[in-house]
Amino acid sequence: MASFPFSPLFPSLFLLLLLHQPLFSTANLHKLNLLRPQILTEQTPIEVTPPTVFFEVTKPIELPNTKPCSHLILQHDFGYTYGQSPVLVNYTPPSHCPSRKFSRIVLEWKATCKGRQFDRIFGVWLGGIELLRSCTAEPRATGIVWSVEKDITRYYSLLLKNQTLAVYLGNLVDRTYTGVYHVNISLHFYPADEHFDNDLHNRHDLVSGYDSWADLVLPISRKLPLKAGLWFEIENSTDTALREFIIPKNVYRAVLEVYVSFHENDEFWYSNLPNEYIASNNLSDTPGNGPFREVVVGLDDEVVGAIWPFTVIYTGGINPLLWRPITGIGSFDLPSYDIDITPFLGKILDGKFHNIGFRVTNALNVWYIDANLHLWLDKMSAKTEGKLSKHISLPLAVSMEYKFNGLDGTFLTSVGRSVLSTGWVKSSYGNITTHSVQDLYYSNLIVLGNDGDMQTVNQTIYFNDSVHAETPSSYVYSLTSNKTFSLYLYSNDLDQGNGTYLSVANVTLGFDEKSSKDAGLGLSKSSLTNLQNGQGYMVVKDHLVSSGVGSTQEVYSYVGSESCYFRNISCSNYTILYDEVGYACQEKKQSHLGSGLNKWWPFPARKALLTSDLLVNNKGV
Repeated sequence: MASFPFSPLFPSLFLLLLLHQPLFSTANLHKLNLLRPQILTEQTPIEVTPPTVFFEVTKPIELPNTKPCSHLILQHDFGYTYGQSPVLVNYTPPSHCPSRKFSRIVLEWKATCKGRQFDRIFGVWLGGIELLRSCTAEPRATGIVWSVEKDITRYYSLLLKNQTLAVYLGNLVDRTYTGVYHVNISLHFYPADEHFDNDLHNRHDLVSGYDSWADLVLPISRKLPLKAGLWFEIENSTDTALREFIIPKNVYRAVLEVYVSFHENDEFWYSNLPNEYIASNNLSDTPGNGPFREVVVGLDDEVVGAIWPFTVIYTGGINPLLWRPITGIGSFDLPSYDIDITPFLGKILDGKFHNIGFRVTNALNVWYIDANLHLWLDKMSAKTEGKLSKHISLPLAVSMEYKFNGLDGTFLTSVGRSVLSTGWVKSSYGNITTHSVQDLYYSNLIVLGNDGDMQTVNQTIYFNDSVHAETPSSYVYSLTSNKTFSLYLYSNDLDQGNGTYLSVANVTLGFDEKSSKDAGLGLSKSSLTNLQNGQGYMVVKDHLVSSGVGSTQEVYSYVGSESCYFRNISCSNYTILYDEVGYACQEKKQSHLGSGLNKWWPFPARKALLTSDLLVNNKGV
């Protein structure tokens, strides 16, 4: 199997604690994987309780003031589909739309389920191009319903051609796990509105090309037929997934969009401990390899970028009661990550086959990865040419400080990486020079106490990237994104006697991004702060969950150049406690955000109060 230069973080590793591990540590989650589908399958009479609506808090899609042409493209029941071929249907663009030009195209996934079932990862592909990576909600006896709406306008050129739609949702149904996912997928085409996009996409100058969809999108995924999803499966740190491709000779811009998700032994990679700890405590058959992961992207054996992924927690993760009905950040619409590879075009404009490869530092099974290659074509030239003039990809800078005595200890891991690329492309627009920079920093502190029964994880990822394009005479394009992914986990397993223990888990999850963009039409800025806080416990007796409680609060705040959105919401045991929504930018004030956060307990106080209350009164749903 081919490979490309890569600096591993540590040697091969395993992980931690046996049955009395903290709730979210990997070994204990293998135990909880057997518990979570049965968690609180209520006996409420089905006829008196309507289905529960699950949702992810996110900013509504901005839409033009036109009536959409809606197109139902799939209706299917996903029962016993694990290890089967994806569901395939022929896709044709809608013929009933009065317009063939659109300002916005939206994919809508809508599903219902009833009974008992695990959370399942799924993907939607069109012509091998991934449009959506998502996780199902876990059902209840009275039924659930949820929907995901995603802006897919960036795939505009793909959506106007006949294609094959593929959907993979690997589900198992038997006497115990009865939930069948009933799914509808629709596309909504919003006809062009000149006031919405200012006719930007009718222009043919260079600036419009840097602020519009790509002319061509190529799949960097597995080819059909398959008995699984079209994503590549990375099972260890030496695995490399490759896909050959060839591009037209008149490309002047190229962006690789990468989808990433992590499962099984690496679902909770951020809580894994180093092999030294595992070996010293004679622990076996538990995942490990430490708490750092990165996806490294290579082009013809050369590193072109890295992805340090956001820590998506799926709807059955840590404590499933935390995500009912508000799901974890990114769980219904997993983020994708863009890497601008325009500086490398000079290496692949030769009309020959090249390859893009993926591998994951310290990986355990299994990671699902694929990508979409977005290409912009010079419509006034049959051929462009270019050259990579500068490329620096420094090895990982790693610092590890471990100190442990028996099952207790502290583990600090810090990592940094930078990737810098500069290249030019000569086209009918002139000579365009593109500079692309990635700066990434990672810090993870794990503390174990109470003979390993108490664990905290405090992790922060700084993911900063920028792209600047210019001609010798003018400035063309600038994009800067500064992202911060934060995670704090606390868990404790408390022995209650008589074969019963109390698993307490508190979670703080944050996704922050500040970005600025200038495509020659003026600078636009945006800021997103999305902070989630959850507290929960489960009473487990003889390996069965007997009761539990989950509460979640979330503050979502988006401020853009032309619009704002604010939401402050809280739930407990399927019930919404409060829900505040605002759209006016002047409504989003620091004091308003603070008032929402003040409804949450300070984290150490909340942790102590929750634990003490549970020891006195184990009440649940």
